[in-house]
Amino acid sequence: MVGASIHIMPFLVQVTVPGIGPWVLPAFAFAALPAFLAALAYAALASAMPRAGGSYLFASRGLHPSLGFVASFSQWVGLSIVIGAVSYVVPVFLSGVADGLGATGLASTLLEGPVRLVVAFALVWGFVALNLRGLAAYERTLIPLMLVMFALGAIVIVVGVGQDHADFAAALAPNGGVVPEPRAAPFDKDTFIAAAAVLFSSFIGFDAIAQAGGEARDPARALPRAILLTFAVVTAFYLSFAAAVYHAVPWEVVAATPATETPTASGLLAPFLSPLWRALITAGAAIALINDLPGMLLSVSRLMFAWARDGVFPAWAADVHPVRHTPRMALLASGAMASVGVLLSHSAGSFSKGVDIMVVAMLVNFLLICLALPALPQRHPELAARMTFLASPRARQVVGVAGVSVLSLFLAVHVRRELATEVTVWYERPLAVWGVVMAIGTIVHLIELRRLRARDANFAARFAALPEE
Repeated sequence: MVGASIHIMPFLVQVTVPGIGPWVLPAFAFAALPAFLAALAYAALASAMPRAGGSYLFASRGLHPSLGFVASFSQWVGLSIVIGAVSYVVPVFLSGVADGLGATGLASTLLEGPVRLVVAFALVWGFVALNLRGLAAYERTLIPLMLVMFALGAIVIVVGVGQDHADFAAALAPNGGVVPEPRAAPFDKDTFIAAAAVLFSSFIGFDAIAQAGGEARDPARALPRAILLTFAVVTAFYLSFAAAVYHAVPWEVVAATPATETPTASGLLAPFLSPLWRALITAGAAIALINDLPGMLLSVSRLMFAWARDGVFPAWAADVHPVRHTPRMALLASGAMASVGVLLSHSAGSFSKGVDIMVVAMLVNFLLICLALPALPQRHPELAARMTFLASPRARQVVGVAGVSVLSLFLAVHVRRELATEVTVWYERPLAVWGVVMAIGTIVHLIELRRLRARDANFAARFAALPEE
């Protein structure tokens, strides 16, 4: 679940949601609320339905097969696009590492358009290849990356806690730098919720835990524990990280970042750091970005596999490698969609466009999952009886209603903010890109669903039970 967003999103939000000012940390904490409610719903449903393609399975059994597809296809679109967006921004951090180590020529080369595209595509397809090799290779890659990422992230916390705003001003003075004058930033409810909706994207990684459900050991017990444990640990790490940076750097400095640039933790703390330490922190951000990619590819490929295996998407997506037992066609299709995300990011020149698509997609997905939690006992009581987490109907009702309410609020505010943003061409509007891809996918789904109804006499029973392991 730990990802690169912590190095970017708490600071980029000053640019994408002007006026949030000193309210970033409260907004960051508030952003955890809808994700926490969704995490509870995921944990409960995963305990009852531990199979590949978790979110699709949860909504298709709890609500309707088509709503399950809409929920998970929205997620597939958002995460696939953001895989491309993340891949496209990695060269920026690699350039920072090279610059900190004195390799200025390499640093400049990595930022050149064609080179940046080649690196981004190499990352996407390199991690498609890693996932094709199977979970053993995936595990050997991700666990070391995670440990290094925590260690390098700890440097940011130590540096930030050890400095304050006066130290920052003193560090700028020798080079003629001046800290902007402190200014008032009154609390605005709409701005606060809009910022929280953007920051919400930092907390969604637990979703990937549910997607490979059948591939875990003792999944009915392991998945809920993993979801809640990662949410607790990562939330504490994220809030500590962001608080440390803002403890050292005035928010006015972050808010003064030009709209064409992306503020990062390493860049903001640069006045306190030697080139080597800055390179190390930037390397931590690069590793965090790279660490995002295989997990998201695993997640989206299992969704496609689950659709096809249920018969609501073309059968080719359920093709499994005969030796490595990985969903190879689903991985290749997800890699192709991620490549579209690379091209969109290159066209827009912005990492935030991909994030905006993911935010809309995941808000829709989580909202439907929270609806499915209290609905499952009415539709399929035998599946609901398998729940070992949130076994109380009353608890499920409270979590479901609260989750739907908060997620609906976040979605409405985020969509309104995006529609108010001016663009020059339609594909620069993330909501439009999401809508077009959703429409195409939904048409394909409805065609396959009609064919399935025609050929399967046990259509209703198919969606009342779990797929085979």
